[in-house]
Amino acid sequence: MSLPVFPDLKPVGLEDKDIFDAYLERDPSEVCELVFANIYMWKDSEHPRWTTLYGSLCVLVEPDFEPPYALPPVGGERVPETVAALLGRVPRLSRVPEAFVARHGAGFAVREDRANFDYVYSRPELAELKGKKFDGKRNRIRKFESTCAHEYHPLTRADVPGCARLLEDWFEEKRNGDPYMKAEKIAIVEALATFDRIGLKGGVVKVGGRIEAFTMGGRLTADMAVIPIEIANPGLVGLAQWINREFVRREGADYAFVNREQDMDVEGLRKAKLSYQPVRLVKKYDLTP
Repeated sequence: MSLPVFPDLKPVGLEDKDIFDAYLERDPSEVCELVFANIYMWKDSEHPRWTTLYGSLCVLVEPDFEPPYALPPVGGERVPETVAALLGRVPRLSRVPEAFVARHGAGFAVREDRANFDYVYSRPELAELKGKKFDGKRNRIRKFESTCAHEYHPLTRADVPGCARLLEDWFEEKRNGDPYMKAEKIAIVEALATFDRIGLKGGVVKVGGRIEAFTMGGRLTADMAVIPIEIANPGLVGLAQWINREFVRREGADYAFVNREQDMDVEGLRKAKLSYQPVRLVKKYDLTP
């Protein structure tokens, strides 16, 4: 397959995964938006297209809910010229990590994007939840384990209808009416349809024979997993904490760290993510001319 060359752009498709993976293998990034699974699953609302320029993989995004932007270029040389060319096409470079700003930010206006900082955790801490700081999590897990007969297994294609039913129930109860959350629902449906082709694996929890929680994650870097999706029945106390722990315990042993993505400036989500004691945040910025 011939690669598109700037200014030509190609819509992101399943056939592009190996190309994206190869670039990120050469030039790893802890930015969750750069992993192929996230780019692909959000395609219906973010409309990503990609190209190459001076040896870099470049992704341009036209979201339904914010102005267009380019992700930081990956893997090439002549980065200042690449950034300048991209900023001739879109108004900003976004989701730019701190190290990229330090190397290439001179001459650009730099704006911190706190809503999109990624939360990074120690995988052993999430898997074990030891110590006083996790007392509340362990208490909720014990409540779930003592009141609900449950079973866990890795996500399979046979689980997709049950996961879709749970997603529909969760969305109707918690999120209906919010256009961004409707887009998130569509993205999760896409991930369920293609998880085994976009680099994700998952876990499922059944209670009384029904799927009441599921999650999906995959490789971000050699030592870091990313978990973009976690859905749990909010009526079952402790279930969300249980699947959070169990998935990294059973499926994440190859990694030292887990990226659980951003909080989008949602107060409750920020509080929940901070309560799991991140070891660091992946800071991100916007660059404009």
